[in-house]
Amino acid sequence: MTEAEDRTDPRIERSRRVVRQAALAELAEVGYGRFTIESVSARCGVARSTIYRHWPDKLTLIADALQTLNRQPGPADAAGETSPRQRVRQLVRHLAEAFRESIVADCLPAIIEAAAHHRDVRDFHHQYNASRRRALVEAIAAGIAAGDIADDVDPALAALALAGPIVYRRLMTGDSFDPNQVDQLIDLVLGEPPARSPDTGC
Repeated sequence: MTEAEDRTDPRIERSRRVVRQAALAELAEVGYGRFTIESVSARCGVARSTIYRHWPDKLTLIADALQTLNRQPGPADAAGETSPRQRVRQLVRHLAEAFRESIVADCLPAIIEAAAHHRDVRDFHHQYNASRRRALVEAIAAGIAAGDIADDVDPALAALALAGPIVYRRLMTGDSFDPNQVDQLIDLVLGEPPARSPDTGC
């Protein structure tokens, strides 16, 4: 089977999804140190040789599973036109929902613990989060340019301030951030949307 056929075969993709889901479940349950390709194979019933064919080591598998099973929504995922501020809401709500009930969030303590001891995990963890945060920074910057967000807001700092309470509550308390509080959080960090003057043609 060629690589092109492999990518388009729905059976192969279903098998990959099963492996990815099993990998995250295994990581959340046993942590990075005890995680092995063999344990994932036993959990999902996919042959070890098949898993190694697609993912040569455990970090490659974990990274692919996180990136594939927790995709950020794109602007096209929202119904109708999406303003920059609505795009910010879309991204922050996705984060809140993922951290409220998600196997990805369940894996986070294991990833953080591994990052403290393994440079390759630490590098992946930082790059993964930076790439996801970039979408939020860009949405905030677009909101400033469009007049949806005050022009004295620092996009990078605001993105950290929006994500921080969601991550903190999941990791440092016994509770999760309520997605219904996302609008309140956004207004707290970014301020109320600037009042628009009536269109006078000027």
